[in-house]
Amino acid sequence: MLKPSEKINGGAVQTTSQLTSTTAAGSQRQKPKLNFWQIWNMCFGFLGIQMGFALQNANVSRIFQTMGAQMDAIPLLSIDAPLTGLIVQPMVGFFSDPTWSGLGRR
Repeated sequence: MLKPSEKINGGAVQTTSQLTSTTAAGSQRQKPKLNFWQIWNMCFGFLGIQMGFALQNANVSRIFQTMGAQMDAIPLLSIDAPLTGLIVQPMVGFFSDPTWSGLGRR
């Protein structure tokens, strides 16, 4: 029986780390090294995204009130999106796993 980190590749068992480090031709490739400024720019972009999420979460109760929600319903409205994702995303993943398109697998 295969471990979760192993896949069968043409009869040979490879771990996922071996699969990610080889190309279709079988040659080894390494991840590019990032310099300080590339990492800085990436982190600065993520900081902006986190600030946007924080502003949205800080004001979501006021937005719900503006739309007519009662104060007692705001906690339930705030948890609706994560709970829906918890239920729907595994089902979407299950049904999309065997899906192939011209660009590849889902």
